[in-house]
Amino acid sequence: MKPIVLLINPNTSRETTAMMHAIARRALPPAFTLESETAARGAKMITTVEELAISVEEVLAIGRRRAAEVGAIVVAAYGDPGLEALRASVSIPVFGIGEASMREGAMGGRRFGIATTTPELGPAITAAVERLGLAPCFTGCRIPPGDPLALAADPALQDAYLADAVALAIQQDGAQAVVIGGGPLAESAERIAGRFAVPVIAPVAAAMRMAAAALQA
Repeated sequence: MKPIVLLINPNTSRETTAMMHAIARRALPPAFTLESETAARGAKMITTVEELAISVEEVLAIGRRRAAEVGAIVVAAYGDPGLEALRASVSIPVFGIGEASMREGAMGGRRFGIATTTPELGPAITAAVERLGLAPCFTGCRIPPGDPLALAADPALQDAYLADAVALAIQQDGAQAVVIGGGPLAESAERIAGRFAVPVIAPVAAAMRMAAAALQA
């Protein structure tokens, strides 16, 4: 049987789940099976610390229910809600797209920045960088102006704003890689990556690469 990776979307948007599933599928080797589940309650797009906290229960419920059926779990919200608690309660590897993408960004000691659209989550993102011991490599967050939900409803505008944030991270902050901070931003990450000479890291794909490496070890 093919090894199974389960993607949990802590947002309630099934459209976002389908989008992240497609990106995750491309990032996983063909030998892996990918399954996805969507949170039943919470926000369609997590933009605040409060919404992030609400999603923890959903992540734990889904992860614990499915852990015996899969080989690894990926929590696909950038704040990694419930990640540590789920790791502590199941016997399989669990990855978060935030942690995975930050570690990939800092690979080899390179300086990395984060571009995202959720200003209220900025302090939580910085705290996560520090918790992972990556602060010496971190050049900071670049967050464009505008309502994140309005940007999500206008993909072209979201791409433009994120691209500007990536450019600032490179040109003004000295980032040698830029992580796009958000599962719902994964398509934007893919669309704008080719515009830059440094790596632009899509977090969903980064977590899938990490999960595949763990299961192949």
